[in-house]
Amino acid sequence: MKLSQFKFKLPEEQIAKYPAPHRDESRMMVLHRKSGDLEHLMFKDILSFFDEHDVFVFNDTKVFPARLYGNKEKTGARIEVFLLRELNQELRLWDVLVDPARKIRIGNKLYFGEDNSIVAEVIDNTTSRGRTLRFLYDGDHDEFKKSLYDLGESPIPRFIGRESEPEDMERFQCIFARNEGAVTAPTAGLHFSREMMKRMEIKGIDSAFITLHCGLGNFRATDVEDLTKHKMDSEQMFVEAECCRLVNKAKDEGRKVLAVGTTVQRALEVACSTDNRIKEYEGWTNKFIFPPYEFHVADAMLANFHPPYSTLLMLTAAFGSYDYTIHAYEEALKEGYRFGPFGDALLIVD
Repeated sequence: MKLSQFKFKLPEEQIAKYPAPHRDESRMMVLHRKSGDLEHLMFKDILSFFDEHDVFVFNDTKVFPARLYGNKEKTGARIEVFLLRELNQELRLWDVLVDPARKIRIGNKLYFGEDNSIVAEVIDNTTSRGRTLRFLYDGDHDEFKKSLYDLGESPIPRFIGRESEPEDMERFQCIFARNEGAVTAPTAGLHFSREMMKRMEIKGIDSAFITLHCGLGNFRATDVEDLTKHKMDSEQMFVEAECCRLVNKAKDEGRKVLAVGTTVQRALEVACSTDNRIKEYEGWTNKFIFPPYEFHVADAMLANFHPPYSTLLMLTAAFGSYDYTIHAYEEALKEGYRFGPFGDALLIVD
């Protein structure tokens, strides 16, 4: 497959700037991947495709307020700092992106907060935009983390086309999020409300959870035409024993397994063993899935409608089949579906 095969024109007005007023009230297109047939429903209809003891697998990673703004010493220039991950708790070392990167060099100090209460020093250049910052802070770690996060804002993607708002820390977060470490939400999970989770429970559908800390690579442009040469950013993931038990039991009994989002789909494939059952996993993955690809665990997948050229679209097309998925996207554009993290849903079933 080539990058150009994932090109389409996405009108700006079809990029959802805000989520639906209620999480479970977005539209949902259903793609039947064996026939290519499409249905136009509402997300609330999703349970009609599943039965008792089927399993929904969710990503319970939790987004933290990763975007903050500081001022450079002497010049006072405003610098955007995007926190990627904490490298060393004791030394207060963080892997970050800075913008504009050309203004920041090793040894520079950045000041954060109205009273400049937090100071950071640039100690390393990791990429053209990436830096390692050492935060100079006297309090204990929990106090430091709270002070740092109080300065941050929700890291909603720039392509949405608006600035972050205070409400976004709740809106750009799944209701079941519990393990902090993501700089973007696993967006398919945003559709699930507490009411929907209760309806699942009443119907007897089981919930399993993996943790994959979604990084900025989910929204980074793919810049090589030959997809075999694309390198994904590594992301930390965890698959625990209870998730393995629920998923493997469903597989043994011939039940359906729904991957809620592309991150879950990748995690299941990483954790899959030779007998198509998953095993416990703790580590990092940069697995890149694009067509053609044979999936081994999930029978169904829930996704959002993703931007052109994105690795998220490529994985979706690998599961739904390239031709059927591209046709579904053409229909979504024609029918006014909303794209992006706050947009509508695409359910792919057999």
